[in-house]
Amino acid sequence: MKLISFKHLVIGLCMFAAAGMALALKPTVKVADSGPKVDLEVLIPKAFGDWKIDETIVPLIADPELQAKLDKIYNQTLTRTYINQNGERIMLSIAYGGDQSDTMAVHKPEICYPAQGFQILKSPVVSTFSTEDGSSIPVKRLVATQGARVEPITYWTTVGDKVAVSGLKWKLQQMKYGLTGKVPDGLLFRISSIQADDAKAYQTQDAFTRDLLKAMSPSGRQRIIGNTASAD
Repeated sequence: MKLISFKHLVIGLCMFAAAGMALALKPTVKVADSGPKVDLEVLIPKAFGDWKIDETIVPLIADPELQAKLDKIYNQTLTRTYINQNGERIMLSIAYGGDQSDTMAVHKPEICYPAQGFQILKSPVVSTFSTEDGSSIPVKRLVATQGARVEPITYWTTVGDKVAVSGLKWKLQQMKYGLTGKVPDGLLFRISSIQADDAKAYQTQDAFTRDLLKAMSPSGRQRIIGNTASAD
């Protein structure tokens, strides 16, 4: 039997030490467990400004297979359709997850809409949403279609207390929490409407969101759009 060389022994010890460090540095404390519990039904008002829930229309609902995947990702989901006095409708969907680790990443519209039989007519582009107080956050906008139905979509995601719509920003924010031993929570906020004119649809969606945020408490507002002072 050949003796293990000193070089191979050192390499083996280094690999063992690295594995141990990785295990020791693995985030274990969930931010969601240390803060106020999130209840989307309570957090989001059923009526605000010129908007109220329209009980006659139900937004996109996932098929059983996709819903099973979403249930593994999110702790809570909220799906509503709102209507104003002009007859304009906005479909709202919020999904909150208490564990935004690699295995619990948010499920983006450009993935879930095609899974429901939609085609992406216009690919996601990063834009800016200006809040009522003059601050702004990055959002993604895209257009999905299914037959004659054209649905412009606006969405953003949060990781902890920051908005991060790009994959790189999302990962960097996740890593910042990981270095402190924490697992961040996060949510996906999505609004859409059925309208061929996407530019006009986005204007209505922005107005709806401003009215919603204006009607929320400061803590609820921050839960939805994070800390806008450092959003990127």
